[in-house]
Amino acid sequence: MKFKKHIFICTNQRKEGERNSCGEACGMELVKAFKKSLKDKNLNEEIRAQRAGCLDACDYGPSVVVYPEGIYYGGVQTTDVDEIIREHLLNNRPVQRLIIDFSKEKKSESES
Repeated sequence: MKFKKHIFICTNQRKEGERNSCGEACGMELVKAFKKSLKDKNLNEEIRAQRAGCLDACDYGPSVVVYPEGIYYGGVQTTDVDEIIREHLLNNRPVQRLIIDFSKEKKSESES
């Protein structure tokens, strides 16, 4: 495998009048922050951060997914970038407060 970890940051932008999108809510700023921080820490050879289209987590945006674990983060702000890198990417401890729990969403939909 070329990279140990891969971070996809949603930068999707919807047409005006449609539901919110991560791109409008700082998607590109997050891409720049992740790339800069990884480069500053000399991690950009083993960890890749890149923009992505819709991750289908708009209701939780701005959203990010980390592979190979497949952990989705929601409500991510640029101030969270260093914590995600330090805790999850370097120490394999996902940042619990940002993890999207899709099972709660499905459970509440089936209860309604």
